[in-house]
This record gives sequence, C-alpha cells and structure tokens, in this order.
Amino acid sequence: MLVYFLITVILSGLGWTGLARVVRGRFFALKTEDFIKAARLDGNSSLRIIVRHMVPSFLSHIIAVVTLAIPAMILSETALSFLGVGLRPPIVSWGVLLSEAQNIRSLAQAPWLLLPGGCVVIAVLSLNFLGDGLRDAMDPYA
Repeated sequence: MLVYFLITVILSGLGWTGLARVVRGRFFALKTEDFIKAARLDGNSSLRIIVRHMVPSFLSHIIAVVTLAIPAMILSETALSFLGVGLRPPIVSWGVLLSEAQNIRSLAQAPWLLLPGGCVVIAVLSLNFLGDGLRDAMDPYA
C-alpha cells in the first residue's frame, strides 16, 4: 500500500507542472484584457477579479486537463508495474497482471490473462472521451 501511495505522489508531483504552466500563461494573458482593466477600475479587489472574471474563462480547460491526466496516471502506473519497478505480485494491479501474462506458455494455457490489457484500453479511452466531452460542453466560446 505504501508503494502505491509513493507511486501516486511521484506521478502527481511530476504531472502538475504542465497544468501550472498553462494556468500561469492564461493568467498573464488575461491580465491585460479590457474586461479585467474595467473590473480593476470599477474597484474590485484582486481576489474578486481572479475568482469572478479570470477563473471562469479557463475553468473548462482545467477540468479537461485534470480529466485527461487520470488516464496518463493509469498508464504510468500500469507501465511501471509491468516493468517491475512499481507494484509487485502480492498486490493486484493491471501492470502486475499483464506482467504475469508475459509468459507465452501461461498465455497459451490461459488466454484470459490478456483481459487486464483490454480493461486498461477501455478505461483509458472512456476517460479520454469523458475529458473531451467535458471540454466541449464547458467551452465558453462554442
């Protein structure tokens, strides 16, 4: 359980930087927009401008990126466990199950050992479609 927690922390620690870079860039781009200048001249505080004017303009992007980051985490954990770096055989994981299906003899005797691979593909594709759908549904420019 501790290994799974550490893998999650490491993958999350590496994965948040892309979203932070995009959010920072959007904040700097929106800072010079006319509606932000109008809100500042109207006497709104910086926190109110951020919460009421800036965040709604790119909230759809944040939701889509977070939704699309989940399949990347699943694939990363599965790949690490498949390679033997992540979770190990007493713990059940898709990567551990796929590494056990790596032997051609066991695959010939039990072809259902490839089912975790299909489950990984279905989970990743469904979460990708969910992310794309949320991004399209929440796009303020559509």
